[in-house]
Amino acid sequence: MVKSLGVGNALPAVTIFSPAKINLFLAITGRRADGYHDLVSVATPLVFGDQLVAEVGGGEPDPGGQFSLACDDPEVPCDETNLILKAARLFAAAAGWKRAVAFRLTKRIPMGAGLGGGSSNGAAALLALNRLSGAGVPRDALMALAAQVGSDCPLFLPGGPVMMRGRGERVEPLPVAAARRLRGRQVLLFKPTLSIRTAWVYERVAAAAGGYEAAAEAERRLAAWLAGEADPAQLLHNNLEPVVFRKFLALPALLERLRTRFGLAAGMSGSGSACFALLPDGAPLAEIFAAIREAWGPLSFVESTAIA
Repeated sequence: MVKSLGVGNALPAVTIFSPAKINLFLAITGRRADGYHDLVSVATPLVFGDQLVAEVGGGEPDPGGQFSLACDDPEVPCDETNLILKAARLFAAAAGWKRAVAFRLTKRIPMGAGLGGGSSNGAAALLALNRLSGAGVPRDALMALAAQVGSDCPLFLPGGPVMMRGRGERVEPLPVAAARRLRGRQVLLFKPTLSIRTAWVYERVAAAAGGYEAAAEAERRLAAWLAGEADPAQLLHNNLEPVVFRKFLALPALLERLRTRFGLAAGMSGSGSACFALLPDGAPLAEIFAAIREAWGPLSFVESTAIA
């Protein structure tokens, strides 16, 4: 148990911003004995995301009925498969939190996108419960709980660009000078109507000859960028792209078009299907939006945002 919490100092309700993320750098370096994959990554939250409201209910809840979840998007599961409820139960067990809490999620991050929406929601639930309880759980304990929720959850707790290693649970803030090169940079997110299962992508990487990247090479690439003054565009790398692009040809076709027509540095985030582009000042957004929707259809997701 982390710490036994009373209820006298609890807030009645809190609202937590739950940001999307992009992986500017992602190298999958091998499969672990526990079935997870090792990685080296630079990931950063964005100023675009979901909103999670957590409200304390009255009285003692019935067994198993301590937490509830509602969402404005009917496609989002609100059962035990949702990481919000998984995170809430882990927090309650670790911290001795006994009161009922109702969660309400306003969903903007598309699902099956590689933008970390579910993981971010889980991290937001931990932050919400900690604030409701009077912030009695220290950050290192929250990080440990986040790692139990999911591999991407810990990256959302520091609140800025981070380096990730292990299966994603080893998180440290990017050095100040490097983070300064990223913060505030304008980013365009775009996703076709199709989604890609993360498990499928990792299965294909494991089966592909040369699918993994040598850890030493990944660390060398990252260290070179950190040590210099190169633009964030020089950091972009994702060794999941080859296996995804071989099946989903519309993704690399559009990325190449954006590079050649508009000079954009662009790539896929995580395991896809969402992609992103770093936007220079004065980028012709209307033309870029039109090019994306011409390639992927009018229902494709497009959002202009920035690195937090």
